[in-house]
Amino acid sequence: MDKEKKPVLSNNRKKRKRKRLFWLFFIIVVFLIIIALVLSSKKERLIEVQTEKVTRRNITQIVTATGKVQAEKKVNISAEVSGEIISLPYKEGDEVKKGSVVVKIKPDAYYPQLKQQRAGIRVQEENLKAQEVNLRKYEIELKRIQELHQKGLASQSELDNAQANYDATVANMNTIKAQINQQRAGLSAVSYDLSKTTIYAPMSGTVTQLNNEVGEKVLGTMSNMGSNILTISDLSSMICEVEVGETDVTLVKIGDKAKIEIDAFADKIFNGTVYEIANTAKAKGTGTQEEVVNFIVKIRIDKEGYELRPGMSCTADIEVEHKENVIAVPIQAVTTRDEDSAKVDEIVQDGEQQVINLKLEEKGVKKIKPREIVFVNENGFAKKRFVKTGISDDAYIEIIEGINEGEEVIKGGFKAISKELEDNSKIKVENTKKKEPKEEK
Repeated sequence: MDKEKKPVLSNNRKKRKRKRLFWLFFIIVVFLIIIALVLSSKKERLIEVQTEKVTRRNITQIVTATGKVQAEKKVNISAEVSGEIISLPYKEGDEVKKGSVVVKIKPDAYYPQLKQQRAGIRVQEENLKAQEVNLRKYEIELKRIQELHQKGLASQSELDNAQANYDATVANMNTIKAQINQQRAGLSAVSYDLSKTTIYAPMSGTVTQLNNEVGEKVLGTMSNMGSNILTISDLSSMICEVEVGETDVTLVKIGDKAKIEIDAFADKIFNGTVYEIANTAKAKGTGTQEEVVNFIVKIRIDKEGYELRPGMSCTADIEVEHKENVIAVPIQAVTTRDEDSAKVDEIVQDGEQQVINLKLEEKGVKKIKPREIVFVNENGFAKKRFVKTGISDDAYIEIIEGINEGEEVIKGGFKAISKELEDNSKIKVENTKKKEPKEEK
């Protein structure tokens, strides 16, 4: 029995020993992990960035806008009188010479009015002749009564009646003359309307739009624009009408050069010159959150033999300013930071800009004004530099002050520049480009 108990006790001791060793090993591993975490947290994190040397460059600032190609000179032919179109000699695309008949409106409605006005004038002229005869008779009668009255052979009442007849005849004649003038004016109006039934081309050009056909009726008035029948355009001089935003229009000047892309000629860049800038804005979506305010800018195109047509879509890059040999850095290297961000964090934590500004004012801190900065690499550390910028193109921006030629500016990545980097942050420069995998054949 004793011999059987000894092996059992020996096995139990071994098990307990293994358990103690296991827990000891586990505690040591956990302790080592904790130490590693503490050490890694104390180790300063390296921020990977890309850099570029600051150099001098030529920079051209560009304002890009879209619009339509139009003829520089065009006229809309509208009806000044109402009626039926009886002749349209030209179709879209036809060449028209100045003075050519382009529209004829049926004049039949105006002939009766013309005859009526002429007949009325003749009637009044005959009435005037009759009154002239009466006037001569009453004039002779008045003179005879005056002589008799001076000799005492005619009474005062007879003299007064003779004078009244004479004056009444003169008045009637004046009325008839006024009526004749009135009817002559009516005759002129009808004649003018009749002349407007035939419309002549005010300029030479091409019919670029035809809105009516023979047999259709058009509406015309003298005070308002009538029906637009057709449009004549001078296609020898074409322009680009683009809409420029209110923030950019102040940069554009008369005489600025432009590079124009027209969708119909994808492989061609046209040259142009700004010759007109609108003074009044053209607003879209007025009164809504999508309201947009633009200004029309007209650019004269050097079409160079290409056949441009009104209505073609175009994009213009207007060169508003050019500088040579200026210090420049990549656009992505410039960011903005709030100079008083530390004070803001101490004052308010809710993140609402209006509340921040209000509480800053209560604490005597001026309103936050973000400043432009760049980071430069100095011996593996990022150094913050406040800079003043100038013009820019699509890749580089001019630095007026705050950085010198030859320094190494940090240009990427975006997250590092906009959020992660601080003054004296330790950095790791990774300027080598990763090779793109070759395409499988």
